[in-house]
Amino acid sequence: MTPKQIQLVRDTFAALAAMPDQAAALFHRRLFELDPSLRGLFKGDLAAQGARLMAALGSAVRALDQLDGVAPALRSLGRRHAAYGVCPEHYAVVGEALIGTLQQALGEAFTIEARRAWIDAYAHLAWIMIAAAEEDEGLAQAA
Repeated sequence: MTPKQIQLVRDTFAALAAMPDQAAALFHRRLFELDPSLRGLFKGDLAAQGARLMAALGSAVRALDQLDGVAPALRSLGRRHAAYGVCPEHYAVVGEALIGTLQQALGEAFTIEARRAWIDAYAHLAWIMIAAAEEDEGLAQAA
């Protein structure tokens, strides 16, 4: 990602982070509209999971220019999500829900350039998580 893209993601996330509960609720609503079957993967308090979502996004956004430093945490997160039943194809739906949430929450402030930057950022983060989960799956099949 370019420095400009990273700054766009950070700036738009700052606006989203100013409304964490609403943003998380928008995200979950959009996610379940896109794929109602994913609702079954969410156990427990959705508000608490929303808070964890916003915290994880915040950590990733802050580290976009130093992804090597957070890659171990992202790999761990990918493995945990796989254990919950998250499949690689779910990441596309999550990405679509995230972009939709940003668009709805930020309106015109979510420019085409910001959208592209978020798509690039999410693709990279998701790739790290998916690769870790698939690596673990491959190791388990080999054993």
